Amino acid sequence: MAKVLPEYVLDWDLPLDCQNMNALLAEQTQQLQLLVEAVAQLRAEISSAKKEANQAVSETASEVYVQMSDWALKSSGATIDLQRTSETYDCKENWGCRVLWFFRTANPPDTILQPDVSPENCWPLQGHEGQVVIRLPARVHLTAVTVQHISKEASPSGTVISAPRDIAVFGVDADGEEETLLGTFMYDVAEEAIQTFPLKNAPLPRAFLYIKLLVKSNWGNPAYTCIYRVQVHGKMAKPESLN
Repeated sequence: MAKVLPEYVLDWDLPLDCQNMNALLAEQTQQLQLLVEAVAQLRAEISSAKKEANQAVSETASEVYVQMSDWALKSSGATIDLQRTSETYDCKENWGCRVLWFFRTANPPDTILQPDVSPENCWPLQGHEGQVVIRLPARVHLTAVTVQHISKEASPSGTVISAPRDIAVFGVDADGEEETLLGTFMYDVAEEAIQTFPLKNAPLPRAFLYIKLLVKSNWGNPAYTCIYRVQVHGKMAKPESLN
């Protein structure tokens, strides 16, 4: 007996014939290929942009590191020119000081070239004014100077009157006959303990092997001025600039 199909099956029509279906698939495939190519190009552009951005950040960070690296570190070869540096404070005439310092001697000037800034680990220069001349390990195009003292809260005496106040910085030639004023500034005890002072016209076109820090005043101690640390920033001169 012959099987009869339902009427709704016999009346069903296809929405597209095979030719139209193939054309539609070809068009969609082409669009998909274009989309894939566009995504690939976008990924390449993003990758290139990231690479350029990372390179720029790296170069900037490197430049900042070079300019803010410390050229006044004893461990890197910096030294004190004792012939052109003020005397260390001698407290023999001060009874209270003699008692306090009975079992120890005053720190030498190269204390300021070392990172230990614990309380009392400073160089006390004689009086409320004086100078220190630092020989750098290489000729440097100077950009800034950092001066560090301890805070009032960290001070055993509860005061910071021995901190330097008005300071002038000079670039000095090897013979000490010529000095170039690089900047004047005030170390403010009301601010952070570490204070960096950019030098004028930095980076300087001329490189210096010596730098002088001239303390013109402190914050009220007439007997001595304590300097905890000095950092010198800049970029080392190229070989052709050494002459």
